[in-house]
Amino acid sequence: MSVDCLVEDKRWGDIDALAQVAIDTAFERLGIEPSAFEVSVLACNDARIAVLNEDFRGKPQPTNVLSWPSQERAAAMDGEMPLPPQPGADTELGDIAIAYDTCAREAEAAGKTMRDHTIHLLVHGTLHLLGFDHERDRDATLMEGLETEILGKLGLADPYREEPGQ
Repeated sequence: MSVDCLVEDKRWGDIDALAQVAIDTAFERLGIEPSAFEVSVLACNDARIAVLNEDFRGKPQPTNVLSWPSQERAAAMDGEMPLPPQPGADTELGDIAIAYDTCAREAEAAGKTMRDHTIHLLVHGTLHLLGFDHERDRDATLMEGLETEILGKLGLADPYREEPGQ
């Protein structure tokens, strides 16, 4: 997998390595050969992602992660697997933007490390590039199940399971 990271906010440190691991693991779980594809990641702050969120979604506030697939890959039926990208046909899968400030706040609120939460958001963004979504109920169940499984392969806890006391 070719991951091209543009780091606009230096607080991200070595996000390149985290992005590579998260994206490769998602591809491997889905049986897609990662070496045939490219993903771009913008590691930014809340101010930058708020502008992007307003420009592309009409929501003038920061968010944790945004994804722009290079083409529509969603399944027609709620809960079905999207068709995988084809090597050679659509090698550039799209772009992911991730906001440091929101990610840090969410990680702290959830009692997670920044590293673990960042990996989760990068896996989430990658699944969006591959046609997964959470707008319809069965699609959300499928996507969340895949996220949990992929994160488990990386030794990370299920991000959707409520911990006692939360």
